[in-house]
Amino acid sequence: MGLFGKKKKKQELLDYDGNPLKVGDKVMSLRYDLGKCVIVEGETGIEYESIETGKRIRYAWMIDAHTENQKVRKLEEEEE
Repeated sequence: MGLFGKKKKKQELLDYDGNPLKVGDKVMSLRYDLGKCVIVEGETGIEYESIETGKRIRYAWMIDAHTENQKVRKLEEEEE
């Protein structure tokens, strides 16, 4: 009857090395030949957008089955 329904826990994104990720971070994709990406809020949730091609991939496609972390590495902010 829903009295003991499961609570949705907030999805915390971690990169391959366990560093926390948030919208706006720049990362290097380890899958799908995306190269450098920026994390964006898409229509269906969090997505990775390739800086070079503009291609977008949902975060769920980047989950590592063994660690449950994302298959990306967070990039340090580059000085301009």
